[in-house]
Amino acid sequence: MDNKFTIVVVVEHDQNAIKPVTFEVLNAARTIADSVIAYYFSDNAEVDVEPLIQGGADEVKICHNSDFASYTHETYAAALKAEIEKTQPDLILLSASNNGKELAAEMATRLDVGLATDCVDLQLSEGEVIVKRPVFSGKAYSLCRLSGAKPYLVTLRPNIFRGEGTAETRTGNVVKEEINLPDFSKIVGELTREVGAELDVTEARIIVSGGLGMQAPENFKFLEDLAEVLGAAVAASRPVVDNGWQEYSHQVGQTGRTVSPDLYIACGISGAVQHLAGMSSSRCIVAINSDPHAPIFSVADYGIVGDALKIVPLLTKEFKNILGDQG
Repeated sequence: MDNKFTIVVVVEHDQNAIKPVTFEVLNAARTIADSVIAYYFSDNAEVDVEPLIQGGADEVKICHNSDFASYTHETYAAALKAEIEKTQPDLILLSASNNGKELAAEMATRLDVGLATDCVDLQLSEGEVIVKRPVFSGKAYSLCRLSGAKPYLVTLRPNIFRGEGTAETRTGNVVKEEINLPDFSKIVGELTREVGAELDVTEARIIVSGGLGMQAPENFKFLEDLAEVLGAAVAASRPVVDNGWQEYSHQVGQTGRTVSPDLYIACGISGAVQHLAGMSSSRCIVAINSDPHAPIFSVADYGIVGDALKIVPLLTKEFKNILGDQG
């Protein structure tokens, strides 16, 4: 470890509920440095940051402004740039979530520094940052040594850097600062999305995904019902998105999102190589398809041959019974 190397972690939250990916990023930071600072951009100066300290932060800087009530990259980027100029960190870590990737790209452009995205390993050796990134749709990996002007920007793939849990005995410093921002009122009003409404597929630990085998857009209600029971995110293959059945933000595959959940349930998805490129690193894959020769079965840990429209409602019912009994 190198305690002279300053690492900043950007906290992700939905209406001040800290996202699990933030603790993964903190865990990654702690494996390579003894001193970690967390930037928390919030509309509430009294937000509870104790979990961040227990999760690995040595200092939490609460940067508060009413415009931070919801994430927009304009407000975050303006504030992050100002804080970077004050702190002069060596490395900034973000999650490779939708927000994290957007913000990292914005900052790399504003600061004219290097950016390594979707990293699955992170090392610090004699002051040099070395990252491991998937290439060729995950068929190979490249090791990259970061160089040039600092701070380096790195986004980490969710569900890769999990730790063993928080340490309740850890202590740290909390600094509060009111941030002055340019007037983004018109832009924020146009771009702010509804937070908390959906789980980002890149962050989800369980994903229920549908393909053309779902036969119609209204049948995705079956997947939504199952996802609600499991606390999962709903995803889709590219043909589904191309047909307008689901939004692009739900697309998993070579031209969509890359995910690494604990459980990926593929419903009515044939398993084209482009789709497999985005989900084959899932820890457990369950495939439901009426075609016993569908390519998806070649990567599945468990396969169910049958009509997804009949099987998914049965799974939902059984999971409700099981999880209800446990509750």
